[in-house]
Amino acid sequence: MSKYKIAFATGSRADYGIVRNYLSKLNNDPELDLSILVTGALLSEKYGHAQKIIEDDGFKIDFKNSIEQRVGSISDTVQIMADVLGDFNKFFLNHSYDLIIILGDRFEIYSVAIAAAMHRIPILHIHGGEITLANYDEFIRHSITKMSQYHFTSTEEYRRRVIQLGEQPETVFNLGALGAENCHYIEMNNVPDNLVSITNAFTVLFHPETLNATSPSAQISEVLKAISHYTNEYNFIFIGSNADTHSDEIVTKVKHFCEEYNCLYYTNLHPDGYHYLVANSIALIGNSSSGIIEAPSLGTFTINIGDRQTGRAKGQSIIDVSCNTEDIIKAIDYAIEHRDDKITDDVYYQPNSAQKYYLQTKQILNSLSTISYKQFYDIR
Repeated sequence: MSKYKIAFATGSRADYGIVRNYLSKLNNDPELDLSILVTGALLSEKYGHAQKIIEDDGFKIDFKNSIEQRVGSISDTVQIMADVLGDFNKFFLNHSYDLIIILGDRFEIYSVAIAAAMHRIPILHIHGGEITLANYDEFIRHSITKMSQYHFTSTEEYRRRVIQLGEQPETVFNLGALGAENCHYIEMNNVPDNLVSITNAFTVLFHPETLNATSPSAQISEVLKAISHYTNEYNFIFIGSNADTHSDEIVTKVKHFCEEYNCLYYTNLHPDGYHYLVANSIALIGNSSSGIIEAPSLGTFTINIGDRQTGRAKGQSIIDVSCNTEDIIKAIDYAIEHRDDKITDDVYYQPNSAQKYYLQTKQILNSLSTISYKQFYDIR
């Protein structure tokens, strides 16, 4: 019996970190031949060569699509998309798969999805139906939904929204968020020693808002001004921004701040190291999706700044604030005052999500021969 050939395409530390346990189950199945296809910042020295995490987990990377990471303008971002599209077009000319798995809404992954769809490779899309109004991720995510034949969503609300986009209900499955489940399984050997002893800490992770008229430089200045009020009494550990448009403006200011105030800065952390750090922080400060989806499972407050995550379902531990110094200070004060009030109402968590993803993927593969043209589902 021939094996099913499947692939997972990844372009950032975030999407690989979310699916690693799910991929392990696929990789250990003797009926499946799993390929890992890597592009984007994962291969970049500038962003910490996060591909090493994939290889250390025991996966073989079958395709490395190295792209120069230019983030100075929208024009740079569009050119990266064009380069990735061209490279994956050539790759798919000689490599066919029964199914390709794609997560989320990164601009590099959008190009991979286009190439796969044009080469008639069925797509399984993870984390569709979500809303993030201040970023180009918003329309990229919904566009990938329309190119995909199968969908794993993280809440029932998002499942309904994917169906609203015209997807057949029997192809859309609410299986919870893998990232939320991952928070319950932290391997300490992946946690840097210098993080284990840190106390009285905040984690800071801030990305650009790519559809906001206010510059990322001005936004991060407001964040850093607020944090500067607390550096004598509390530890702040900064994580590098994603490779989004204008992220260099954030990184430059953050690194200068860390030097001035003696704060730790990590370009990249292993997912277990990141989860350990957040779990042992008073709050996660910034605008990362991990603050919405994962931090609640770790019992940590999230001080969610600005509009990058506007539209996502949120639990009670999320403190939404506008991007100005005074509001951020008030939120930090609240988190400090209530630091012992752990709230773990993660709306994204389902037990055994990775196992559910794996079993549903096997069912999809076994039904592939019955799928014909993709039909648009009209809500009556």
